[in-house]
Amino acid sequence: MAEHGDFLGDDRFVWCPEGVDEEAAQLLGPVRGKRILEVGCGAAQCSRWLAGQGAEVVAFDISIEQLRIAHELDVRTGTAVRTVAADAVALPYRDSTFDIACSAFGALPFVADAGTAFREIARVLKPGGLLVFSVTHPFRWTMPDDPSAAGLRITHSYFDRTPYVEVDASGTPVYAEHHRTTGDWIRELTGAGFVVDDLLEPEWPAGHQLVWGGWGPERGPLVPGTAIWTAHQGHEGQPA
Repeated sequence: MAEHGDFLGDDRFVWCPEGVDEEAAQLLGPVRGKRILEVGCGAAQCSRWLAGQGAEVVAFDISIEQLRIAHELDVRTGTAVRTVAADAVALPYRDSTFDIACSAFGALPFVADAGTAFREIARVLKPGGLLVFSVTHPFRWTMPDDPSAAGLRITHSYFDRTPYVEVDASGTPVYAEHHRTTGDWIRELTGAGFVVDDLLEPEWPAGHQLVWGGWGPERGPLVPGTAIWTAHQGHEGQPA
């Protein structure tokens, strides 16, 4: 099984386990000179790549440990990214600050109140600003976290929004991920003032042998594992 860090590298922008790479996909469009916010940056690999393309990037994460790793990667790569410890539901930025917001499996699946997070992102985006983010595909939640053929079965209701929670030995939650149906995501986005432009469901590439959690070459070609949403802040006009 691949370690996430090995797959993501130090300064690549990889959207998902299917290997969609921003350098080829260009989901954000031209980024040179754009002000970009990475939502839930982790170790800030995506931001580091964006900075290398000439973007003015700010990245935030709620995890101090992830930001510590990000600083280590800054030193190792020689590309420093401005990182901030922040919560997605209370962003420390002024209104209409950024041209683009992006997130590759960061923050949005892990907040209980996605609507507030989206409203905060809409607030800090300029009118018409772009939001692109990837999350676990809603259908993927119906199946066990097993990438083999044995995982090709429905074990959970698609409509059960009970979050997935891991606890430590004392019973204290240490990880929580929230399931939202496709309709839930659309309503949360539009309720925050976004216009949904596209939903990309990446296919598993031939010859791609990565095994990562519930994703892998046996199940990947048959069912979608990732949803990549593209939307723009629709309060005024068209995307910037």
